[in-house]
Amino acid sequence: MAVHVERTSTLEVCTSEDVVKVRQEVRHRSAAVGFSLVDQTKFVTAASEIARNTIDHGSGGIARIETITAPGKRGLRLIFEDQGPGRALPTSNLPCKMATRLVVGSVWACPARSV
Repeated sequence: MAVHVERTSTLEVCTSEDVVKVRQEVRHRSAAVGFSLVDQTKFVTAASEIARNTIDHGSGGIARIETITAPGKRGLRLIFEDQGPGRALPTSNLPCKMATRLVVGSVWACPARSV
């Protein structure tokens, strides 16, 4: 299924004020897409936590907020990027796929959701 990016906003995430801007943009965009109040709150909370982690653990970065569409669906995709050191591979007996997923922690995306 092809996903089309309808609109993209890129916000700097370096200060607490930037976290507030991310929260406001995600709230506005999730309402515009038609998410319920509960789902809006979930998106805003997740975006806030990840934006804060971008500052605390990655020394700042960017948040890209995309309104996306697919046949019969509209949604949001949130992508956070930073230049932090990442995480070392765990030395436990985790399967390789799980270890890789732990390392790739700077990016988060949410698929399209039906309205």
